[in-house]
Amino acid sequence: MKKLISLPILLCLVPGLALADQDVTSKRVDTLPQIDGQIDESWKNAPVTVTRDRIAKIDIELRSVHDGNTVYFLVHYPDPTESRRHKYLVWNETLQSYRSGPSREDSFVFKFSMEARPVDLTISGDEPYKADIWYWKANRTDPVGFADDKHHLYGISTLKKSQMVVNRDGNPFYLTRLSDNGRSAYSSQTYEKFVEQEMPRYKNRQPEGSRGDIRAKGRWENGYWTIEFARKLVTGHSDDVQFDLNQNYAFGVSRHEIAGKPVNPKLEQPLYESGEIGERLTLIWK
Repeated sequence: MKKLISLPILLCLVPGLALADQDVTSKRVDTLPQIDGQIDESWKNAPVTVTRDRIAKIDIELRSVHDGNTVYFLVHYPDPTESRRHKYLVWNETLQSYRSGPSREDSFVFKFSMEARPVDLTISGDEPYKADIWYWKANRTDPVGFADDKHHLYGISTLKKSQMVVNRDGNPFYLTRLSDNGRSAYSSQTYEKFVEQEMPRYKNRQPEGSRGDIRAKGRWENGYWTIEFARKLVTGHSDDVQFDLNQNYAFGVSRHEIAGKPVNPKLEQPLYESGEIGERLTLIWK
């Protein structure tokens, strides 16, 4: 598979952030992509937008098409290694039990604003918002061909499991990451006795309800991930953004999950959960 050609990006400086406004054009097509993580002929005429992930320090190439009923996205970005293990359990001989190890899966996040007003989708802004999250996970969702469907609440009120962050003005805000209604594409496993030195923590299954809205499949080859996403424009679920071809939509992307966590050098992927929106993107329709 050939590498897509990256284009230069012009950034405008905002205090504390390097942000630029770019449009991502979703083009109407008759031939729809197969969600298999490969760049087939259906993508050849889709405009390419290149955005910078300032945390991962990589360029991400985006394409989008639609058929009036479903929107499709393709992302393509460099990654020297394919990581498909996540929190594998490691046997502790002293404790005679399994403990979570340092492995972390590759992931990718789309973050769509669910606000009627313009909003800063970073976790350093000064205004509250709600965002629709499409969270592809190489270990937990990709094997069954989906991305996890979640949403973020960002504001001044703390909720259960909120992560406190400090915005660029030095004020405390809270990020709450919530799952959409329905069943996830994975479940946890436990082992009471020794089986092997390392064992998988998660078992895959078919997602259901709002949590199963997004089909997605990734393919790693020659140092690059190619991931395809597909979702109905209108899902009918209140925890999703509902797309109207007469409206534009603010969003951003991140190579790593946006969780407000610091870099952790003990992990195989130290940047895991330290992701952030690098550019303001606008989805427009053609």
